[in-house]
Amino acid sequence: MSFEKAVVFLCGKEEYAVPVEQVVSIEKLERVTPIPHLPNYLLGFSRIRGELTPIIDFGRILYNNPTNTETSKVIVLSTDIVNYGLLVADAREIIDFENGVLKQMGLVNYEKTKYFTAVANLEDRMISCVDPNVLVNSLEGIREIINYLHKMLENEDVKA
Repeated sequence: MSFEKAVVFLCGKEEYAVPVEQVVSIEKLERVTPIPHLPNYLLGFSRIRGELTPIIDFGRILYNNPTNTETSKVIVLSTDIVNYGLLVADAREIIDFENGVLKQMGLVNYEKTKYFTAVANLEDRMISCVDPNVLVNSLEGIREIINYLHKMLENEDVKA
């Protein structure tokens, strides 16, 4: 998967990017409803633009450290199985990668980091590219969480 236009964001001290066409919106972190016994990468659910959205902490996935929520942003990503919010330290910019800048990574072969698809090795910075579909599909327990989300949404439809 190669993408030219990407949203660059910060997690820890590193820069990462996701394809701009999968970004629904970039939001401030509003109220999150935690659910007991969730995997530690999942903060809980938040209502973003009327949609119940699981909030996934990228800092916990990468470094097992919670992202500082005072300065953080939520990048809402559209994938084939669920729209989810990726909690990151900061959303930086939209960048156009020139042809040939993205290099495939050997890390895609490493089971735990299949979601890294390429690295943009720019003059003064390195940006790891993340595939939102592969990321969400690689998370342990995500299927159960999505099923839970669908049940919650069905219950809301019944009440409406």
